[in-house]
Amino acid sequence: MQKIVTFLFIFIAINSFFGQTKKPKTDVKDSISSEAFLTTVEQSLELFYADYANQSNYDSIINALEYEANFTPEVTDEVICERLAKMNELSPFHLDCNPSTISVIRFFAKNRRSFIRIALGRSKLYFDMYEDALAKYDIPIDLRFLSVIESGLRPQVKSPAGALGLWQFMYGTGKMFGMKENSYFDERMDPVKATDAACRYLKRLHGIYGDWNLALAAYNAGPGNINKAIRRSGNKRTYWEIRPFLPKETQGYVPNFIAAAYLMTYHAEHNLVPMEAKIHCSQLDTMCLTLGVHMESIAQLVDWKVDEIQILNPVYKKTYIPLTYPNQCISGPLMKIGRLVSLEDSLYKIEKQVYGTQPQPIISAAIEGKTNLDTNEMVTIIPADFVFHKVRKGESLTRIAQKYKVTNSQIMEWNNLRSTKVPVGRILKIAKKIIEPVTPPVFSDSVLGLIYYDSLVTVYHLVQRNENIEVIGNKYKVSVENIKKWNNLKDNLLSIDQRLLIVTSIKMSKPGMVLNEISKTEEVIKTNEKVVPQKKFYTIKSGDYFNRIAQKHGLTVQQLQKLNPGVNASKIRAGQQVRVK
Repeated sequence: MQKIVTFLFIFIAINSFFGQTKKPKTDVKDSISSEAFLTTVEQSLELFYADYANQSNYDSIINALEYEANFTPEVTDEVICERLAKMNELSPFHLDCNPSTISVIRFFAKNRRSFIRIALGRSKLYFDMYEDALAKYDIPIDLRFLSVIESGLRPQVKSPAGALGLWQFMYGTGKMFGMKENSYFDERMDPVKATDAACRYLKRLHGIYGDWNLALAAYNAGPGNINKAIRRSGNKRTYWEIRPFLPKETQGYVPNFIAAAYLMTYHAEHNLVPMEAKIHCSQLDTMCLTLGVHMESIAQLVDWKVDEIQILNPVYKKTYIPLTYPNQCISGPLMKIGRLVSLEDSLYKIEKQVYGTQPQPIISAAIEGKTNLDTNEMVTIIPADFVFHKVRKGESLTRIAQKYKVTNSQIMEWNNLRSTKVPVGRILKIAKKIIEPVTPPVFSDSVLGLIYYDSLVTVYHLVQRNENIEVIGNKYKVSVENIKKWNNLKDNLLSIDQRLLIVTSIKMSKPGMVLNEISKTEEVIKTNEKVVPQKKFYTIKSGDYFNRIAQKHGLTVQQLQKLNPGVNASKIRAGQQVRVK
């Protein structure tokens, strides 16, 4: 009987247990709202990146070596040479250990300790970005040390000769590599754009000389001086062989580079403690602005000091960020930028209330990604909503761009992409742009603030005898191709009294008045009326010859033949009509 009772008890307990597990679970609701959840994620990322930014091994090395503060350890030449040999194994540069390099290393280690410490601290902000760019162009990662000797990693430093930025570009060289400048910004001070330009320039120099030390020397002195030194040395092809024939500054340039590379690598062994980095590259984010704004408005909205905004955005000369196309962008700490993105509408409202700024459409020359205003392919882009596209298997960025009638570069800008490769499943933001073709406008002084390009004026030119399209292009400093686009010309043929639409950057004294040697036959038109060249025909008279008809109407025989492809020049007859315009 006792066994039966025990069995029943066990049976009831088991049944009760399984019966409970079969009951449906009640829905569990997350008490954290979506907004609070996103804030929590952002804060977690902020903490993670802050922890990552503070990771370093120099403390442990210094502690292991038992260095005291301000102690400068003595290092033998043999040790320096051994370390350079190790670096050489992993570098395409010739990091030679000779009296010149040892002398410079000792000078920096003893007399320029603060410089190295400051550069080490600033490297936290720039070196990760440098390494990405260098990898993109497949050039040595050691080139990141070049910026140390060029600028001390200070993006706003300017040399007595006028070189500017982290990579010390002269104005002409910067312009050659696509960096723009105006009253509000100078892209030589933009860390990302200047780094990209430096990579392209260095890769080109290496392509010329096939040696990275010579490429460094050419970066400093220019290819012309390097070529002279090569000739004077008897066509030697290494830096150390042509060094005596180089300018004095360039003779010390490569040793300075080697010293910077060595001390930035072995700083702990020399008791060089990095200055504290205020922010790490990994803690930054970027936001592009659709309207011009003042940094004071940003500071008011997200509690971000103006001087701190300027430090992280050295490209801007003033505290105003102008309206341009492509849009200007601003970089800052993750939390500040995240908050700014969520309050973007409020930012423009503050701007309007304080400065009276009105949202305006951007006049752009950006069809198919072009940014040269010397073209008739101008559009008015009206800010509109975005659509979202999920990348499917087999889709490329080009195919997606074609689908939405935008360009690859625009999609990359809207989504902060650094590569045209997009993973399957990625959701892309694409602007629903309202694009309206417009004729190039007459720009007056009142609208120059909208665009940072040269001021433009629309001119209608009346073709004179003995003028051709090349002469007219040179007169207005525009290209033949642009003249043909503006006037829907299929070839270079022009006729006397033909009116040509020209968009030029000739300076204006007031709207519609051009300050240049414009003859009486050229008139400045204030309207945007489209000019359609009219056809003109000539009736051949007795005694006319084909070449005489051409001369009479200011054409060459070839031009007249192109206008009349079906006419045999040697068999014309009286009463026949030929086209002369």
